[in-house]
Parts: sequence; C-alpha cells; structure tokens
Amino acid sequence: MALSISDVARRYSAFIRQQLEEMERLLQPSSVEDEELVRRAVFSVRNKSVLFERFLPQKDVLFTVVQDVRPAEVTVDFGQQLIICTCPQQNCCRHKLGVVLGLYQYLGSVQEWTSKWRAQKNVHLKSLATERNPESWQRMVDEVMQHSLLGAKAIESYSLSALLTTTHSKLQRYTPLEREWQPLFKLFMEFAVLNKLWAHLNHTNSSINNYYFEAAMNSRLETIHTIVSELGSKSRLFATDPFYDAIQDSIRELLFERSGQPQIRFQFYLAVWTNIFNEKNRYMKELFLLEKLHINSDFPMDINRALFYVLLKDSEKLAEQLLHLDKSQLTFYLPIAKLASKHYMEGLQLLLKVMLPCLEDFIHATLTPQQRPLFIKEINALYSMIELSEQEAITLYQAFGRYGIQPYADFLLHKARYDEWVALQQLYPSSISHLEARGLKTVIQEAPAAALPLYHYYALEELRQKSRMNYKQAIRIWKSMKGVAKKAGKMTYWTNYMQTVQQKYKRLRALQEELDKSNLI
Repeated sequence: MALSISDVARRYSAFIRQQLEEMERLLQPSSVEDEELVRRAVFSVRNKSVLFERFLPQKDVLFTVVQDVRPAEVTVDFGQQLIICTCPQQNCCRHKLGVVLGLYQYLGSVQEWTSKWRAQKNVHLKSLATERNPESWQRMVDEVMQHSLLGAKAIESYSLSALLTTTHSKLQRYTPLEREWQPLFKLFMEFAVLNKLWAHLNHTNSSINNYYFEAAMNSRLETIHTIVSELGSKSRLFATDPFYDAIQDSIRELLFERSGQPQIRFQFYLAVWTNIFNEKNRYMKELFLLEKLHINSDFPMDINRALFYVLLKDSEKLAEQLLHLDKSQLTFYLPIAKLASKHYMEGLQLLLKVMLPCLEDFIHATLTPQQRPLFIKEINALYSMIELSEQEAITLYQAFGRYGIQPYADFLLHKARYDEWVALQQLYPSSISHLEARGLKTVIQEAPAAALPLYHYYALEELRQKSRMNYKQAIRIWKSMKGVAKKAGKMTYWTNYMQTVQQKYKRLRALQEELDKSNLI
C-alpha cells in the first residue's frame, strides 16, 4: 500500500496538534537560541529535508529522516505518544519540530503558526541579561513565565516539576560569566520564578495540596540550599546589594502574599534568613517592615516575629511573644528552635519550656501518624540539649505516647536509673540483640546485677515456644547471663538459678539435652 502522509496526519491530527502546542510552550520567542531552532525547523520543511520513509499501521509508528549537517532519524510512535530523535539534544530539537511541522502542513498553515509564535516576542532575553540590575532580571523571569504559564489556565500538579526545570534551563542560558555572580543569579531566579508561579497557581485556583506539588517544591528547596551554602561562604560585592534587597522583597512576598502550603513557604523563607542574611541592620529592617505589614495572610505573623527575636537574641521580646503561642502552630516553631540551638541557648530554653504543655495535644490531635515519629525524633533531640526537671521530663515523654518509649529509655540511661530502664524494657519487650544496640551494654558495664532479670525474662520467652530451636536460643541467652552474673559477683546466685531451672523444666527432654551439652551447670 502506498504511503499517504496526508492520511496519517489526518488520522493522528489530535496528537500532532498537541505536540505542536507543547513545543510552542517550550520554545521561547524572546530566546535567540529558540528562535534559531524554529527558523531551522521551518527551513527543513520548506526545503523538503524532512523525509517520511515508512509507516507501520499495525504498530502506529512512523519512521522519518531529517537531512541536516548530520542526518537525524526521528521516530513518531503514535500509539505510545512519543517522538524520539537520534540527535544528542534533549527535549525539543529542530528535527522533532521539523517532523511535527511537516505533518502539520497537511492540517494547517506552517507560515501562520510561525508568525503567531514570533508575535509573542516582547523583548530579547539576551538584551535584558546584559542590563545587570534586578529590574532587568525580573523582566527576564516575567517574559519566560508569561510564555510558560499558558495564560489563565490552571496547571496540573504533575507537570510542575517539568515546567520548573524547563523554565530554569531557559534562564540559565543567560547566567553571568563572572563566577562570583553566578550563584546570586541562580538564587534570584529561583525565588522570582517561585513567586510568579505561586501567584499564578493561586489566581487559577490550581491544586497544591498533593504529593506532586510537594515533591516539586522540595526539589527546588534542595537546589536553593545548595546555592545559599555556596553564597554564604563567599564575600559579597558592593554591586550585589540591590539584588539581595530584591531577594529579600521576593521571599517576603512569597511568604505573606501567596497562599497555600504555608510550611513550605516558610522553609523557603528560612533558607535565606538563616544562611545568607546575617546583618543585624537587615534583621531590624525586616522586623520593622513586618510590624507595618497589614495583609490577610494564611501565615501567622507571630511566628515570624519570634524568628527575628531569636536572630536578634532578644530574650525579653521573645518571652513576651511566646505568651501568645498557639499550639496548632508548633510545626513552625520547630525550625526556629533548631536555629536557636545553634547559637542562642537561652532562646532555645524559652521556646521549649513554653512548647512543653502543648506537645501532647499537638502530637496526637494535629499531626498525622506518619508525621509523628520524625517530629518526635527532632523535638526530643532539642529537649536533650536543655535541663529538664523530673516533672518536665515526665510531661515530655507522656506527650510522646508510644513513640516516646525509646527517648524515655535514653533519658533513664542518661540519669543512671538502670533498674527503671530494665523495668521499662520488660514492660515493652523487644529482643536481647535489639537491647544490646540500645543501651543494654551500658547497663551491664555500670550495673550488671540490674540486667539479670532481663536475661531471665527473654530466656523464659524462648522456653514458652517449646521447640528445640528456641531451647538453643534460650541456652545462648543463659550463656550471656552467666557472663553478666560473673561480672556482678553473683556466681552463687547463678548456680542456684540454673539448678532451679533444671529442676522446674525436667520434663522438657530436649531442653535437658541442650543443657547437658551447654556446660552451664
């Protein structure tokens, strides 16, 4: 059967139009590189350099070759909705676009599509990049984002990660050549893009309370942490001050003028204020601006005030602020407490003492079961840095509930309360091997006699299973118990103990055989 490309194009018109629309969104008219890519793709169609070689209708696959400096093979799999090119360029290349336009010419006008695409150009990004000031950099972001955000359309969360990656790859083409400017450019772009994207998501009521959104934001947060760690280790040029001021304004807008996922927005805010900005004057300026800020935000202003009181080490104002602590907001206070633990122990003490009475309700009423273990691990590490009274320690570990068994056990070890530690392990049994990794060796070293009841308990647990394999395990436990008894100077007790065991379980023939072989008696 003769190959009819017009029939193929009409049959798969929806896919072709979809691909062309996607490429139109990916390619930036204001980018010199993208403009050249489109020009060469259109030329390949007009010059008949796109050769449609064969179509396999049973597999819905079209094989094509684009005659270029080096011929490129482009395979269009209509069934899988994939276009694959043999050239090394990632994402959209001139060969893929040439093939799509070659198919589209049977459905519409390539000239009209090209003119419409070029009409979207407002200004060359390259010219903006040469004007080194925050306003020009912001215009670069506005230009790229305007093209990427599909007008007033809502954005599906699963596409956010790809959208952000594509946007930053376009902007990174214009990174300054000077090494000292490069991390600042990247950080500026990160926050400018996030701010613009978040505003669009709010405006279009796009869903952001889902895994895809959180994964995309966590990925950007990791990138930002990498950048700020690089920036924090370098001295600043005087010329960069306006850019830092613009970043300060941008992250404030992100935190207070956007909505949804306030905890994630706060993480972005903290990444800068705890790693880059360390001047007292800047702290004071930001705090002053926050006091004058009157907006209806879903992020509590009180938390940010507490943050800056910690940064300024103002114990009096911090204590006053914490009088109004809302227990539902403890998640936000945890990173502030972590910050205080690094350089402001008085502030850490204030924070943790005020948080203590609220912990139980917060953990069991506000946090999901999946969130509790990590929160408890982090908060317990902070409480271990300050002195707690006996009653405060009880309140803390009661608040943890069943998640607090190991922290409470560690507390008992720290206080050298070995008998209570042993009693706790019998109340919440695990295994000897587990206990050896979680404190039993310390008990044996400091108070070996206190550990003897544990060995007895776990040996009896093995005997209750009534199998030779369990009897062998009980023998292993008793051998360890013998070494502990010897260390404690309790060998008379040990001899009487084993004679009692032998007499009590004399009807268990397999056990008696194992005892005879063990030389324990």
